[in-house]
Amino acid sequence: MSENENLRRVAVDPVTRVEGHGKITLLLDDANHVREARFHIVEFRGFEKFIQGRPYWEVPYFVQRLCGICPVSHHLAAAKAVDQLVGVDELTPTATKLRKLLHFGQTLQSHALHFFHLSSPDLLFGFGSNLEHRNIVGVIEDFPDLALKGVRLRKYGQQVIEVISGKRVHGAATVPGGVNKGLTIDERDRLLADINDVLIWAQDAVALNEKIHTEHPENHAFGRLNSNYLSMVGGKGELELYHGGLRASRPDGSPIFDQFDYRGYYNIIREEVRSWSYMKFPYLTELGRDDGWYRVGPLARVNNCDFISTPLAEAARKSFVAFGGGGYVHDTLAYHWARMIEVLHSAESIHELLLDPEILGSDLVVKGEKREEGIGVIEAPRGTLFHHYKVNEDGTIKKANLIVSTTSNNQAMNESVRSVANEYLDGNEITEGLLNHLEVAIRAYDPCLSCATHALGKMPLEIELQDSDGKAVDRIEKGSNGSITRTL
Repeated sequence: MSENENLRRVAVDPVTRVEGHGKITLLLDDANHVREARFHIVEFRGFEKFIQGRPYWEVPYFVQRLCGICPVSHHLAAAKAVDQLVGVDELTPTATKLRKLLHFGQTLQSHALHFFHLSSPDLLFGFGSNLEHRNIVGVIEDFPDLALKGVRLRKYGQQVIEVISGKRVHGAATVPGGVNKGLTIDERDRLLADINDVLIWAQDAVALNEKIHTEHPENHAFGRLNSNYLSMVGGKGELELYHGGLRASRPDGSPIFDQFDYRGYYNIIREEVRSWSYMKFPYLTELGRDDGWYRVGPLARVNNCDFISTPLAEAARKSFVAFGGGGYVHDTLAYHWARMIEVLHSAESIHELLLDPEILGSDLVVKGEKREEGIGVIEAPRGTLFHHYKVNEDGTIKKANLIVSTTSNNQAMNESVRSVANEYLDGNEITEGLLNHLEVAIRAYDPCLSCATHALGKMPLEIELQDSDGKAVDRIEKGSNGSITRTL
């Protein structure tokens, strides 16, 4: 008999207001303590297998179909890997800046979508507020100016993407060794026309999130974890979203490694497979399976960097660091605050790039000698994203490995769920409040389950509480319209 056979089981299925569908299972002991938390994805995607056998030049466009929210991130990570396959280690200055402009547009629109549309209802109304009002419609009704800023921020990011890639979703921007079109003066001027408003909206979003977090002490311990962190940093230790070296730190900020060449990522990261989830569990090789799990994304990046190169975001980072007493901020809900700091950095970076004369250049492609292996890494909105390809002599992909951001945060999300459940689950009754508290902890990571595995269709949300004999003692269901029904 396995140890888990005498544990009671609580399942949340699916987790809502995230990208894709997930499920939570809590295994309880006889004393109603959470013995184990499992955040699992029940569908399989297998995208790495789909890529095999395809020509390498197709891959940057093919992998965009992994996700409708951050296709640009997959496009650029794949493009960086393909650059290496064609023997190019450095693009022209114009091509590099156009790719960065595209990437900042992607980060801006994705972060705005997550905060304003998915997470702001919890943070503005409270986790236990009226369910019928705790959604984006409620935000529009009670905070119309804020909701409009969120819509406009996301719209601007999408406009940047459209100018560079031709479409707001699943566009075409890169070719091996560069980009496929330049930026015209008219396109630059159209983007510059709104940038000052975007900067103001981004500053307002940072101020709002700083206020929400600092003025609500009850949020500080919510799902809090003293974790390791992994992110990319620039050569001087600055926040870097497009290209740099890898830095990993322990919870006290001490380095595990720094400026590591990402093309050797497989020497520092291992991926563990567990029987109950299609999502892998990466860990830092040096620290081992039990201690090597880490967090990625905005919280990791803002903690890990020494400074931010743009002035407004750097001032916001200093306030963030001051809140942590000069050390790392481990509050899981501080992900939202760090995320808005990156929105501000993205807006400032877009402004700088649009004013740079080299962005209008016409030297767009570099050529080199073909190689058999290419590795591309980028800081996607949700965290560090790895694309690794090996090709045959005819240029078709023979092996592909992807470590997406949500996968890297997998163990951390499980740990946060366990922390929250231990505080809010009494083991006697399942409530909508408990359900939402568990979801709030997961939403902070902005997981993209579509990227990490796969999901199809809509499922009702269901939580069931079973006693140690496996008998159901309580069950509630959450409909697609948000209604809650107790069915037992």
